[in-house]
This record gives sequence, structure tokens and C-alpha cells, in this order.
Amino acid sequence: MKKLDLAKELSTNAYPGRGIVIGKSADGKYAVTAYFIMGRSENSRNRVFVEEGRGIRTQAFDPSKLSDPHLIIYAPVRVLGNKLIVTNGDQTDTIYELMDKQFTFEQSLRTREFEDDAPNYTPRISGILRFEDAGFNYAMSILKSANGNPDSCQRYTFAYANPIAGEGHFIHTYMGDGSPLPSFEGEPKLVEIKGSIDEFTDMLWNNLNADNKVSLFVRYVDLADGTEETRIVNKNK
Repeated sequence: MKKLDLAKELSTNAYPGRGIVIGKSADGKYAVTAYFIMGRSENSRNRVFVEEGRGIRTQAFDPSKLSDPHLIIYAPVRVLGNKLIVTNGDQTDTIYELMDKQFTFEQSLRTREFEDDAPNYTPRISGILRFEDAGFNYAMSILKSANGNPDSCQRYTFAYANPIAGEGHFIHTYMGDGSPLPSFEGEPKLVEIKGSIDEFTDMLWNNLNADNKVSLFVRYVDLADGTEETRIVNKNK
């Protein structure tokens, strides 16, 4: 698979929707994960990321303008033991709760489907990082309709063991703007991971569409000692 330039992938797509990036830093010292949200409606754009424990949640920037919390207010990132969960919806809680009962990542997601936002039927995208013995592995999932037909849910899980330094994978909800919005196609994209947490955060934020971007979360986890460094960028301030 060709390794793609993540900056170019973002800058050439006005509306990738919500996206997850997971990989390993170029120096091999850090597990890297990022999650961003975008919005076209006033309701979707009226959001910020706020920290909650070791994770984050979405919150209305102006509560008086929140017209419908369904599908936009949730906890994208939670930590369960040695596992970091990141998703684009409330399936974060499903994964957290069922894995706490010894379900697997894939089994947990078999209880969920794509979002009920006809006619888009937005895919549910999810990622998980497992830390062990000064290393980590990760998996990504997408639950999507059958080419816009909600009668069938198509489930795909991709697992990555012993991640390569300087490489990661990127999955997002939409191929681009449209009506209805076209769902992501294929397997997660192989992308380059480079730079410090601040350089990586700046690259992501600066290449997301200026009109549609809403919030960004980036975390670097030191594989030697497990310490975490996090960046949150919100358009609404």
C-alpha cells in the first residue's frame, strides 16, 4: 500500500467528516492518536472538546444554540486499563463497558450499527490502542451501510501488530462533501507520522478545511514509561 501524505489527504478533501489517526512516531518513542470533528450545520459546529478524566467529551460551545444533542454530544476518547479507545460516537461507551466485561473490541461493536441519520447513514469509526511491555498494537473498525442501503450493516475490522515507526493509519467518515454524504471506502489509509506532538497537531489543524473544522484531539503516549501528552484545539473559543 502506498504511504500517503496526511497533510495532502486533509487539504484536498473539504469534508472528510470525522477522522481517526493511529500510529507510531518517527523516532519510535510514542504511540500517536488523533481525532477530529467537522461540521456543516450550526448545531454540529457549535461544539468544543473538553477533557474528562483521561479522555475527552464533546460539549456545546453555546448551550442556547444546541438544537439536538443526538449524535453530536458524546465521549470520543476513554481509557480502560491499558487500552485507549477513540471513536466518532457513543460507541466509545459501548466498547468501554463491554470490554470491561471481557468482550473483544470486535464483539463489542457487533452490538452497534451505522448512525441513524438518513440519508447519510454516517459510518461509525472506532480505534483502540493496547499497551503492553513497552510496546503497543492497535485496531480500527468501520460500521457502514450497504452503499447507502440501511437494510444491511457492513462491518470491517483492521488490526495492526508491532506498528512501524513513522507510520500510521487514517480512517474517516466521508469520501468528501455531497448530498447524501458518500461513506468512506476501503481500508484505513497508510499515512506518514512525523514531528513532535505540537508539529503533528499544527499539521493536522492547518490542513483541515477552515470553514468546516470544529475540534481536534492529539495524544502522544511515551512507550517507555506510559506518560501521556495531549493537545486539544477548538475553533470556538
